Parts: sequence; structure tokens; C-alpha cells
Amino acid sequence: MKRLLFIFSSLLFMTANAQYVSEVWSPDNGDGTYTNPVINADYSDPDVCVVGEDYYMTASSFNCVPGLPILHSRDLVNWEIIGHALTSLYEGDEKLLHNFNVPQHGKGVWAPSIRYHNGEFYIYWGDPDFGVYMVKTKDPAGKWESPVCVIPGEGMIDTTPLWDDDGRCYLVNGWANSRSRFASVLTVRELNAEGTQPISNPVIVFDGNGTENRTCEGPKFYKRDGWYWILCPAGGVTNGFQLAMRAKTPYGPYEHKVVLAQGKTNINGPHQGAWVHTPFGEDWFLHFQDKGAYGRVVHLQPVDWASGWPIMGIKGGPVSKYRKPKSNSVTIVNPVESDEFNEYQLGKQWQWQANYDQKYGMPTAFGTMRLYTYKIDDASFGLWNVPNMLLQKTPADSFTATTKICMTAKDQNQLGGLIMMGLDYSALVVKRVGDKFHLLQLTNSTDQRKAHGEELIATLKPTESDRIDYQPAIHETIYLRMVVDNGKCRFFYSLDGKSYKAAGSEFHMKEGKWIGAKMGFVCVEPAGDTNRGWIDIDWFRVTK
Repeated sequence: MKRLLFIFSSLLFMTANAQYVSEVWSPDNGDGTYTNPVINADYSDPDVCVVGEDYYMTASSFNCVPGLPILHSRDLVNWEIIGHALTSLYEGDEKLLHNFNVPQHGKGVWAPSIRYHNGEFYIYWGDPDFGVYMVKTKDPAGKWESPVCVIPGEGMIDTTPLWDDDGRCYLVNGWANSRSRFASVLTVRELNAEGTQPISNPVIVFDGNGTENRTCEGPKFYKRDGWYWILCPAGGVTNGFQLAMRAKTPYGPYEHKVVLAQGKTNINGPHQGAWVHTPFGEDWFLHFQDKGAYGRVVHLQPVDWASGWPIMGIKGGPVSKYRKPKSNSVTIVNPVESDEFNEYQLGKQWQWQANYDQKYGMPTAFGTMRLYTYKIDDASFGLWNVPNMLLQKTPADSFTATTKICMTAKDQNQLGGLIMMGLDYSALVVKRVGDKFHLLQLTNSTDQRKAHGEELIATLKPTESDRIDYQPAIHETIYLRMVVDNGKCRFFYSLDGKSYKAAGSEFHMKEGKWIGAKMGFVCVEPAGDTNRGWIDIDWFRVTK
């Protein structure tokens, strides 16, 4: 009977999951208008392609696994996560695969582009340490082929292919100063028709050095009415603007124009994204806005070509609220945040900090997600190098995240709980001390880079203790909560799921390395030969 109830609840959850509507941020106003951002989460460097009336987005994923998220929309406003193009970094290359078995913060997948060509979807990206890579598939929601290294080498980032009318393929890219020791230039080279290897050397087609167009990067390559177009940001991540440049050949020379800037609005940036020409004859631009601890969120702007240039927003300034793009869809749907953990596969919103290992944890047949303790070799460095954190992006400026977990500790100092993770982090955890649990707030910052501080909240008697003589454990079932509001995070706990008490000190969130702060679960213990403990996560719910 319990098994039947579980299957029934799983089916109900999957049905609800198909059209998930967020309580905390949904851009569709229900009256034919939308409010920016259309995705209020850290999908940095977004790129989009259109196939029929369907739109597919990907974004930077850096060291997070699975990587290269794939989102789908029918109207450019309502988006849902349908999969990932990378199950690991880097599948098929044992050397690089091993490299990313531990967190490599800020490395990995930078600024991808997604294109549809000859019946297949392609994603190109630059890994600044190893080269230009490509994956492809015929089904964007399904399995993608193993990555192909198109161009090995350091420094190449922000790659976009363009298949010309004659079948020839060109690739534009930017350069990472941290690896190449030069930047603010864009280069174009020709690839073979399959887009798998270069057949020419790169040519500098734009140079922003010594001008207001410094830090030009993130180029996207298009062709329209006989013109070759490169759209790229310049001026810096936080306070930059969007350039459009055009030429009659792929190699230029290119003339350029600022087509989107912050102006008097509060939408900083705004730049780096995707121009979309819809099947309804409209033009739109999706771009990111840097929101500090929340990461880089996705905005949608109308595009006006009347002047011969793609002027974005209203007269080159971003809109906060606007009419929706024309479409045949009326469905309101948002990226999933909450999770009942009733499925046999991990929800698509979750990522690890490194390549997945089965010993990190796995779904259970009991409607929970089990996360095993990761053995920390050097606790003096804090939690930054822990690969088995189960995390997801923050979904709004203000929200509440509540979870029910059961901590099972087989030995001393095993701990688990809820965490807000970034360059600084804070967590509310239960830790075994003797035959009891301590409820602790753990907090650390990159300025310190040492063992985290611990604030004792309460001493808890276990809710259950094993009475066998083989690897006995003690257990603590507890409800943990974080309340986030404008970059500040406060923790709460409950023993009955009804009455919550404040726990610890207010924490000021901080972004990660090139990503926003992420929320989720931590489960660790000191290194040694002890048997692992674990947390069973019953559910995780995001509400107002």
C-alpha cells in the first residue's frame, strides 16, 4: 500500500511539475504583458535559438554539474528547464574529467552559444584553460553527444558559429585576459563545414582597447539582409552596454553602434545575450543584468530595426514592463524550484559543485534524496572544496525556502543541513556531539579563508536512536528554513514543522566565482575511516 501511495504521489508531482508556476517570481502578468526579468535567476550569458515556434536557451554553467542547462519557451517569457547538455566535465576526456572531480570555481563552461543547423542543435563554448568545445543533438531535451574539442588552447572564450548561405562556417570569439594576457578584441576564423575544426587562422575584426569599448567580449554572430552582424557587450560586466556591429564580409571591417544602455533606468549592464527573430515576424533581445549576490538574471527587450540597426528596448533603453511577444501560447510556466524528491531522478534544478560521484548521494525509493557525508581532508579551508553540495540558483530577490530532513550520524562530528553558498557562505546544520546533536550556524568568508565560525543555537536530543549493536546511529528529524530578502538571509528551525524559532545571525549573501549565490544542502564529516553518515531530504519548498 505504501508503495502504491508513493507511485501515485510521484505521478501527481510529475503532472504538477510539467507546468510549474513559482510563488516568488513569475514574469507573465496574465494580461498580455510581462515584467522583467523573465528569469529572475542566475542564467548568465544567455543564448537562444528558435526552431518553428519553440525557443531554446542555454547559459554559462562554469564548474557546476550537470552543465549547460537547456530551457524551453513558446513565447520568450515563460521558461522551463528541460535538461542539460553536459552530464559531466568533460565526458570522454579522462584527464579533464579527473580535473573536475573537485570544485574548480569559475572554470569550465563559459558563455555558450546554441544554434540549429541541418536538423541538429549545436552548443559551442570556450573553456579558457583548455579550448573551444562543441556538443550536438537532434533532441535538446534528450541525450547530447560527447563534447568535441574544436580548437585546443588557452584564452578563447565566448564562441559563436555562423553557417553562411553557401555552407561555409565561421567562428567568432573573445579572449580572456587572465589566460592570454590580452583582451578587448574579437577574432573570426573559418571552420570546416561540419564545424568541428578550424581551417584558417584567427583574424582580429574588432579592437576595443584604449576606447570606451574596452572589455568587448561575449560576441554573437548573425547574418541579416546581406550584412554580417556581431552583437557584443563592452564597458564591463556591471556597468557596460550592448554594441552592434556590421560588415559586408565575415572578416569586416565592421562599423559599430551602441544599441542598448542603462540610461536613467535601474537595469545595469545591460548586455550580452541573444537576438531572436520570431516566426511571427518580431525581433527581440534576451540579455543579462548583473545583480550581485543573485547573479546575472535574464531580461527581454523588443528590437526595432527601422534605422537599419537593432535598437533595443525603447529608444535604446531597457524596459521593465512591456507587451508580450506574439505567440500561440497562453501557458504560464517557470523554472522549477521546490522539490518533493518523489522521482527516481534528481530534479533538473539541482547541480553539484563538481563531477558527480555516486558516493555523494542518490534518490531513494522512499520519497527522499539521500546525501552522504563527504570526508573533508582539510577543514581549515572551510567548505569551498566540498564537491557534493546539492545546490540550485536563487529564484527571486525575496523568498522563503523550507526543508524537512533527517540527519543520521554514525560517528562524531558528522553534520548536515541547509546552506547559502557563495564566496561567503552560511549554513544551519545539525552536528553529532557525543550522544546528542548541536544545532549550529556555520559562517565563513573569502576574506578569512579558514575554518568556519560556529554559533551554537541549541542542543537537541535525538528523535531516534538505533538499538542494534552493528554500526548504530542516532537520528534527528528537523525542519530548517531560510528567509531571503534583498541580499540578506536569516535562518529558522522547527521540531514539529509548525512553530519556527529564529536561529543565529543575519547573513549577507555574496556571489560565487562568476555565479550567483546558490541555496541547498551540505553534508560533511572529518576525514577518516568512519562509516559515513547522511541526511535524507524529504522535501524542499520555495514560497513567499
